[in-house]
Amino acid sequence: MNHSFRSRLFFVCFLVGSLLSLTAGWAQAQSGTVKGAVVDSVSRKPLLEASVSLLLARDSSLVTFAITDGEGQFVFKNIAEGQYRVLVTYVGYRGASRRVSVTKAEPVGNAGTLELLAQSQTLTEVSVQGEKAPMAVKGDTLEFNAGSFKTQPNAQVEDLLKKLPGIQVDRDGTITAQGQTVKKVLVDGKPFFGDDPKMATRNLPADIIDKVQLMDQLSEQSAFSGVDDGDRSKTINITTKKDKRKGTFGQQSLAVGPKPGDDPRYSAKATLNRFSNGQQMSILGMANNINQQGFTAQDLGLGNNFGGSGQGSGGNSGSGSFVRNGGGGGSGNGNGQVGNNAITKSWAGGMNYRNSIGKKIDLAGSYNISNTNTLTNQSSRRENVLPSLGTSGTTTRTDSTFVRNQTNGSENSNTNNRVNLRLDYRLDSLTTIRVIPNLSWLGSSYMNESQARTVNSAGRTTNTSNTNYNSTGDGFNGNNSLFLFRKFRKVGRTFSVNWNVAMNNQDNEGINKSFTQSTTPLSTTTGASSTPTTSDSLYSQTINQQNNQRTRSMTNTINVSYTEPLSMRQTLEFHYNLSNNHNESNRAVTDFNETTGQYDRVNALLSNNFINTYMTNRGGLTWQTKRLKYTYALGLDGQQASLQSDNLSRETNLNRTFTNLLPNALFTYNFAKNTTFRFNYRTRVNAPSVNQLQPVSINTNPLNIQLGNEALQPEYSHNLSFNFNRFDPTTFRNLFASINASRTDNKIVNSTAFGPSGEQTTRPVNTDGYYTVSSFLVLGRALRFQEQRVNLNLNTNLTYNRGTSFVNERPNLAQNWLIGQGLSLNTNLDDKLDLNLSGNISLQSAKYSLQPQQNTTYLNQTGTLDLYYQLPLRFTFTTNVTFNHYGGASGSYNQSFTLLNMALSRQLFKQKQGELRLQAFDLLNQNRSVVRNVTDTYVEEVQSRVLNRYFTLSFVYNLRNFGAGVTPPSNNRFMRPGGRDGQGDRGFRRNG
Repeated sequence: MNHSFRSRLFFVCFLVGSLLSLTAGWAQAQSGTVKGAVVDSVSRKPLLEASVSLLLARDSSLVTFAITDGEGQFVFKNIAEGQYRVLVTYVGYRGASRRVSVTKAEPVGNAGTLELLAQSQTLTEVSVQGEKAPMAVKGDTLEFNAGSFKTQPNAQVEDLLKKLPGIQVDRDGTITAQGQTVKKVLVDGKPFFGDDPKMATRNLPADIIDKVQLMDQLSEQSAFSGVDDGDRSKTINITTKKDKRKGTFGQQSLAVGPKPGDDPRYSAKATLNRFSNGQQMSILGMANNINQQGFTAQDLGLGNNFGGSGQGSGGNSGSGSFVRNGGGGGSGNGNGQVGNNAITKSWAGGMNYRNSIGKKIDLAGSYNISNTNTLTNQSSRRENVLPSLGTSGTTTRTDSTFVRNQTNGSENSNTNNRVNLRLDYRLDSLTTIRVIPNLSWLGSSYMNESQARTVNSAGRTTNTSNTNYNSTGDGFNGNNSLFLFRKFRKVGRTFSVNWNVAMNNQDNEGINKSFTQSTTPLSTTTGASSTPTTSDSLYSQTINQQNNQRTRSMTNTINVSYTEPLSMRQTLEFHYNLSNNHNESNRAVTDFNETTGQYDRVNALLSNNFINTYMTNRGGLTWQTKRLKYTYALGLDGQQASLQSDNLSRETNLNRTFTNLLPNALFTYNFAKNTTFRFNYRTRVNAPSVNQLQPVSINTNPLNIQLGNEALQPEYSHNLSFNFNRFDPTTFRNLFASINASRTDNKIVNSTAFGPSGEQTTRPVNTDGYYTVSSFLVLGRALRFQEQRVNLNLNTNLTYNRGTSFVNERPNLAQNWLIGQGLSLNTNLDDKLDLNLSGNISLQSAKYSLQPQQNTTYLNQTGTLDLYYQLPLRFTFTTNVTFNHYGGASGSYNQSFTLLNMALSRQLFKQKQGELRLQAFDLLNQNRSVVRNVTDTYVEEVQSRVLNRYFTLSFVYNLRNFGAGVTPPSNNRFMRPGGRDGQGDRGFRRNG
């Protein structure tokens, strides 16, 4: 460990330690107390579990929150000196408030007894209209009052989510809540542009949001029947304010900036939303060349056989790999990925519509089209340490090393059209029909050029290659689910049918040209012979081929479920599943004919017509018991599966039958209102894909041949999960812990064979002994510093996996570890300053039984500072600083760099709805991309060309038109008590 590395590690540890000490000091500095009681104004009986909020008197910002005990009393401890307001709300009663103060002379602020009047009574006390508790727990749902969390002027939903305890938002827009990735973001309970979370969080303003609800959404079937099948997805539902459900709003922006020696930088975006109570319509458009997307990249790429580092290198062999990206936002290797390891131009447009037609029909639908053009320039160094081949072709115990250096350039363009619909039709009060179709059309083009040179441990060149690959393709993905839900007069008795049809069609045409030289003849599976060159003792191979890949997939699945209540607490569910997955893959390869000048020579070795059908019959039952404190469910299914493969080109077929028992169990225990423990056990069978089964060579990289294996068997996996969740609404403390473990039999892994010149051939095989364990712990709490609240979040994650793959037909046991620790702080220090600070340290280790020389351990560190400051004369200043350090590997990988972005803005117009902004990106010109891939056969480091320093000048306009007149954009931080919101309600609620 060099001095630079130690100094940076010490700096990060010192920073984290200082932050923890500082926050602990802040907490200890609070010595005051605020107390009181809440009673019914008529009966004088105490009101238990009334919501009590302690607010700053100067701007009504939330300090802390509590609920009354059995005697109707409440106490706030560790309160700083200052002027406060106690606000009490209770269902069925009018809210009340009272001022209190905490001073050195009188450290105890006594709010006395607050008397609440029932809604039907005449209000004689001071009342607060529209006040809400900042947070509430409703069953499995955690609900945040958006007005209690300050955001910047003209903020988006994404900015609001960053303020909520237990929720984190990454630079690329990925949302993590309680340690789990949020898969869906709903708007008023309905999809917004399908299932893409970013469409809502990056295109809707925060000032229209009333509540943010965090939940574990059940599957469609479980939500209907009440029998939990364990299939849950972390979901956020954002509910809009009632006075913002009728009006027009949106944001328009245009940014331009010079880039010396390159194309000018630009970014344009426009959103327009029209809400009319239950009817919602949204239109958006965007275009830029600065690697920004307001949507999640989906369905990009048509299976081109080149990875992000060039010439798709065999990938992960099933034993796990670690990938790290520089620049704070890369997405690793893989064609079609958009991140910090490339330069991307993109444009997109779309429309979302939602409406209720009468009392029986609910309709939600969206259409969007997007295009991305990605330019990639990379250089990589890959080191293979592997058992050597003897003269007879058998392996020996002497290890050898091949090092390959490669440069790679590619251009990938994708145009995608997506349609998402959801229709609910209520035939009567007991019967509902639901239709959910999702369709996608994709067109793509891909060009790649690469040069590579491989040397052995003696430094001698063993092969060189020049490859050029071009392809075009189009594809269609379709999925339609049809549900019939029927309830009966007897509570708990239900019947449902779900028919799902999924289709995936892809057509791809490519031209593959390569010239390779090696010290030994290459494999004949490439479809070209190796010609000896006597002048330099090298064998040369030339490939000039056209390949056409046609893939058709159709899956029909029918699920039938019937539930019968055995008692008020027990339910028995009978279910049956029939699934048929039919796949056709036709790969036609033709060699170039110099005589005719056409690709008309059929290459039989590389061409193949293959059909695969996988059919399953599965039936079983689940017994569920629900009590006040706990719920458990036990289930057992039996499944018979048949796998039929027909190789039409070789005139062979293979039929196999598999029978499995699939037990499952679920247990949930509610320790208290806000504390839950959940255990889930599931078993699953996964069939091999048609590409894994097709016995044909893929030779787009002649030094890395990919083969199929029609003898593959389905995987059988056991999955366990333990989850503990606790949230204390009185202190904002939250704890979420999870442990997930799985074991897979017949795991599909890679078997890689290397030739004497370093060329490799990879094919999938089955093996046992694959285990993986992952756990994470999320701790969050709100601290106080004088009159300011600081949200502190700590997250710890640990991942371990072990598995066996094969190198030169020898088993290779791989064990991978990842340990990470993260910390984040966010606060509004005053009305003008907003500060967010975060850091993360991760330690990664990989060990291999067959190649101990390839064992590696390295440490990555990141730190981020976000700052917003309100200057005089309507000016604002924002900055973002990100520090990255990657260490523990070779000199090229051991790097540190800092990304610095700044912006100076001027708010315009009477209502501040306009903004002129000057921005500087990567001001220090240090941005870079470093990717490290670790697998069982190689360690690779990839460096990519990235987007460096540039400047833009932009104009932003925020449209807000609700009811009569134009409503100014949200500016929560500057509202004062007694102000009026869009409808003139008085009180202490900040304007939304």
